[in-house]
Amino acid sequence: MLNTIYRLVEPMRFEAQFTDIDIKGDDVIVRPTHLSICNADRRYYQGKRPPEVLQKKLPMALIHEGIGKVVFDKKGEFLPGQRVVMVPNNPVEEDEVISENYLRSSSFRSSGTDGFMQDNVAMKRDRIVPLHKGMNKKVASFTELAAVSYHTINRFGEIAHKRRKTIGVWGDGNLAFITSLFLKKRMPESRIIIFGKNDWKMVNFPFADGTYNITAIPKDLFVDHAFECVGREASGAAVNQIIDHINPEGTIAIMGVSEVFVPINTRMMLEKGLRMVGSSRCGKKDFCDTLEFYRNNPEVVEYMQSIVGSVVRVKTMTDINKAFEEDIKAPGGKTVMIWEK
Repeated sequence: MLNTIYRLVEPMRFEAQFTDIDIKGDDVIVRPTHLSICNADRRYYQGKRPPEVLQKKLPMALIHEGIGKVVFDKKGEFLPGQRVVMVPNNPVEEDEVISENYLRSSSFRSSGTDGFMQDNVAMKRDRIVPLHKGMNKKVASFTELAAVSYHTINRFGEIAHKRRKTIGVWGDGNLAFITSLFLKKRMPESRIIIFGKNDWKMVNFPFADGTYNITAIPKDLFVDHAFECVGREASGAAVNQIIDHINPEGTIAIMGVSEVFVPINTRMMLEKGLRMVGSSRCGKKDFCDTLEFYRNNPEVVEYMQSIVGSVVRVKTMTDINKAFEEDIKAPGGKTVMIWEK
């Protein structure tokens, strides 16, 4: 089966390249319908990764957040036209201790291997999850990002001590929105406080119990635990501010990605006996749990719709660039491509 892959060959330039898909194999063939642009995709598109990384990774098809329709399944386990969420993590082994998303042997789409910007994608059958009827497709397109939050909260629940009266979330972007929303719904007895730098963004966190600009945090305000959702160079400043405003023996969940090393106040971290846990990506179970969470809490999906930003129908190569340029210009929200290639 002839397939077209739309690969980024250099910053801001895509090329259509052709490959064959073996329909006689065990893979399920899925046609993408809704793809969501992630910050990592944007950095590749803009060339904001180190030159040696770009040289190693490109050419490569971007996008690791998306849903699609089943085109063909030789075994008939998935029906033609069935909507599914595509899981970008590809483990090749199992470990009784280490989760699939942390195994160094696992590959990840749009990070060293082709992502979902293709006419059709050959998916291992354990890498797709059926989408329940009536689910908002635009929200479903960034299930991967939501599943990362769900996964991180699970890890937090296993590690953090039981005093959870106040939990702080540092950041006011999409990751902070999703994480704080999930925290509030899953831990309703906890006060969820947002710490961000953009007041106009934090207005859109109506479920939170309070918001503070990071330049005006009261000195006597302390949280029991915290989630860092800032990333980039500012993640160091965020973590150090958390260390200043967290109670002893609290847990700090690190979620933001930085391209550079950041300094951390280890002296005070030791004095307070803090725990710090890093969480990245997620596994298939997190996707399943997140979709079930959506099914049982439709009001969460209603909130999630508010962070859908630009929606671009993609029929041509020019449309692909348009979608990425819209994403760069957008002040916030998730850019969703309705993939009509």
